[in-house]
Formats: sequence, C-alpha cells, structure tokens
Amino acid sequence: MCGKAQARVGGGSATSGSTASGQVDDTFYYGFNSRINQNLRGQMKPKIVLRVRSQAPGFWRVLAFDHYTGQGWEVSRNDHSLKLERNNWSYQYFLPIPGSLTRTQEIVQTYTVVSELPNLIPALYRAERLFFPTRQIAIDPEGSLRAPIGLSEDLTYTVISRVPYRDRQVLRQAPTTYSESIQRYYLEVPSAIAQKLRPLAEAWLAKSPQPLTSPYEQALYLTQYLKQHYTVQPELPFLAAQQDLVDAFLFQFQGGYPDHFSTVLTLLLRSIEIPARLVVGFGAGQFNPFTGFYVVRNTDAYALTEVYFPQNGWFTFDPIPGHDLLPPSVEENATFGILRQFWNWVAGWIPSPVSGWIAQVVGGIAGWIFGLITGFLLLFTRGWVGIIVGSLVVVTLSFAGWLGWNQWQNWRYHRWLSQLPPMEGLYQQMLGWLDRQGIRKHPAQTPGEFGHTVQASVPQGKVVNDIAQAYVRWRYGSLTPPLGDLKQRFRNLQRSRRFKAQSQRRRSPPASLPSPNSVADAAKRVVYSGT
Repeated sequence: MCGKAQARVGGGSATSGSTASGQVDDTFYYGFNSRINQNLRGQMKPKIVLRVRSQAPGFWRVLAFDHYTGQGWEVSRNDHSLKLERNNWSYQYFLPIPGSLTRTQEIVQTYTVVSELPNLIPALYRAERLFFPTRQIAIDPEGSLRAPIGLSEDLTYTVISRVPYRDRQVLRQAPTTYSESIQRYYLEVPSAIAQKLRPLAEAWLAKSPQPLTSPYEQALYLTQYLKQHYTVQPELPFLAAQQDLVDAFLFQFQGGYPDHFSTVLTLLLRSIEIPARLVVGFGAGQFNPFTGFYVVRNTDAYALTEVYFPQNGWFTFDPIPGHDLLPPSVEENATFGILRQFWNWVAGWIPSPVSGWIAQVVGGIAGWIFGLITGFLLLFTRGWVGIIVGSLVVVTLSFAGWLGWNQWQNWRYHRWLSQLPPMEGLYQQMLGWLDRQGIRKHPAQTPGEFGHTVQASVPQGKVVNDIAQAYVRWRYGSLTPPLGDLKQRFRNLQRSRRFKAQSQRRRSPPASLPSPNSVADAAKRVVYSGT
C-alpha cells in the first residue's frame, strides 16, 4: 500500500492521472500522483496545507518523474519502491541515500499538516532520517517518500536532510560520464520531437558570447533563455489528443502554463545528453517571523527541473517567469562557526583552574559594566542638574552609537562589495543606489527585466539597462564586460540631478518598479494547477 502514490482527485472532466483534457481540482495540486496530466486547465483556490519549521528555506520536495508521456509525466518504477519498517521502540527511520557527497549541511525540518494531503511525504532533498508515526514507509527510486495512508490534519513529523551545497565552481567541473541507470531513465526523449529539440537547444547555446562547455553552465543558460523568451499563457487552449506539449509550447504557442516551462526545460536538457527529470513539491511559503514557521499553501505547489551532476547529486533549476532562477537552499555562513569550533576545541583542553580564572575575569568585567550602569542611573536622582546631565549623556551616547552603527554598516557594505567579482560588485552597487533613489528591484524580476523597465520608465535609464545586460552576459555567458566604461557611466549617473529629480517624483509607496510582464507577475502570485 505504501509503495504507490495515492492521490485524491476532485471533480472535473478529467483527473490528474488521466490523459484527457479537463479542469483541475480547485483545492488539490494535480502533480501529486504517480501519473500526471498537463492538459488540464484552471487554477486552485488558496488554502494553507502545511506549517514548516526549518533551519533553512528550500523546496519541500514531494515527487519526481522520469518518463515523459507527451502531455504529462509518470513514475516508470512506481512499483519498485523500497519498504522500510521501524523498530517498535522508536519512530525513527534511517533512509538509504545513494552515493556520498563531500559538501552537505544537515537541515532539520518539522512539518505540521494543516489540510489533508495524499500519502506523499514532503521533505528537503536527500532526506537522511525520518521521524514518522507509522510502522512502515516506502522510498521510491526517485527518492520520494510515501506513507501507507494519507497525511491527515494535525499530523506532525520531522525530517533530517543532508542538503548539498550549490558550489558553481565545483559543479562546472563535474564529470560527464553517466552510469547505465542514469542514461536509461533520464535521457529519454520521444523520437517524434527529438530531431527538433537538439538543434533548437544547440542554437540557443550558440547565442552565448563564449562557448558553454560544462553541463551546469548550459543548464543555467537554457533556464534563463527559456524564462526570458517565452511567456505564461493563462488562456492556453487544450491540446489535441495526439499533440505533444513540448512541441506546441515551443513552436506554436510560444509559452504555456507555469509547470510547462519545467517540462520543456527537462526535455531540452535531455536532448543534449544532460540527465534531467521533473520534480514537484511546495515552494518555501511565507515565513512568519513571530512563530518561526513557513506557512505553505496549496498554490505554492509547482514543478521544477532536477539536473544530475555525477559526484554531486541532483540540483534544481526554475525556468518559470517571475520565479528566481535557482530555488532557495542552504548557504554557507561561517561568521561564528569557526569561532565556535575553536572555542569547543580550546574548552576541551583547558584545565579546571584555568577555567575558574576565566570565570573570575568574565565576572569582574560584568561587575564593572553593572556598576557603570548603576552610577549612570543615579544621576537622575540628583535634582534638575542630574537630570539635565543624564539627558545630555543619553543624547550624546545615542548620537555616537547611531553614527558608529552607520559607519560600521557602511564599512561592511563596501567590504562586501570589494569581495565580489568586479561585474557583480558594480551591479549590486547600482541596485543599492537605485533603492535609495526610490527605485527598487522586485524580487521576481530578472536583471534583464529590471533593466528594461528602468530604461522605459526613467530618463537616463539606459545606463541601468546596459549594466544589467552586461551582468547577465557575464553571469550566464562568461563574457568579459567593459568595466571601465560602465563604471564611468554609472558615476556620471550618480551625479545626474535630472535622474535624481525624476526618481524623487517616482518615490511613492510601494517604491518597487512594476514587473515588465504582468502575466509573469500573475504567475508569481498564483501557481496554475494545470501546469
């Protein structure tokens, strides 16, 4: 029972697991099934389905598909799931993880189900341990977790994942020799469209100013190209019975539903011998800083493309317009990590007398600070003179603290810029300066979209667009930019009174520029269920 994906499907002329056209269930994401039909139309009504407490945001992965059917996907080895049984005295499952990666971070997640879900268990990629209240679970060949029953309301479970770091330099050097199993399941392209896709993908890659030889750079470039040259089509007509979705997307409609973008990217990568598969799950959701939970809705569910890099594992790419190119994942922040490791090492070697001496020193410093604060407060008990002197001290210290804080922040900002590659540093410096002028980049906008919007909206905005386009060509095409000329033009823009006056007239809440593609913005707010 727990070896198969059990999905609840709602009313409509077709279900997500069939091949006929029809309408989606307005409360349930169509992709949570062992076979999905992407010839459905409609959208879901938002409702909360999960609350997630996690040490890092991410894509709460649910299910992956290896076989493309022409108008959807299926899990070809759905009956080959491995069943696991826990001990009577523990709720813990140790999950098999194929291969061993050198750079990973342990991320603990706790999920609470708010609204009923199928028996598919969301988790960050590379789940290592699972605490779940059933006697059995199953894990399929794609790494997806299944329970023997549906996930009921108020169910809580915990996952510990070993999430790999996304190191661009390492992934660029990943081998291109794939095992027989990888080649068999993740390079399949229907013969009817294979002869069209490979020349198209190669033509797109040929537009890069410099040759892209590594699969990682090719995947990045194709993802960005698809995102920028095709659009979300909310009124997409139904496909004919024998019509191929990818073919219609690329050569007839010039776009499709949001999830169609990931299907197209997956097939394009396969056509040039890069292993890829479709994966569905939930976006991170909306973080609530008061509770510490990520609030996840059914409309946060969508599909991504997972690409395989030998010795590094699977990494996701998001070609949907209005979404970030790379989904959120772990980021290395060793600001206090090194100090903590050093202290733990020292503490293990310090003899007890030395530990006592350190405690006395720390106690003495704390006592001196407490006495200083007490003396300062006593000023306010010595009449009007004490109150005036105390107030002046408070004002002076507050101003000095504010000034010091600003200087420290400014120093940190310039130090951060100096550590970036020159082109990225110029681009980030421009974004910060524009933000202070009241022109803020929307998080869903790509650099190219933002540059075009500023150029169309503000006089002298061509400089902004040129810098943004140079950044895109450097970032995804490895083209050396004319840094000297761009820096000089940016300095001239900063001194331009006309630009500042125009930007001041634009300053009104919210200060963000609108996205240049209203359809893409709509796709950011609502994930269409039929994609």
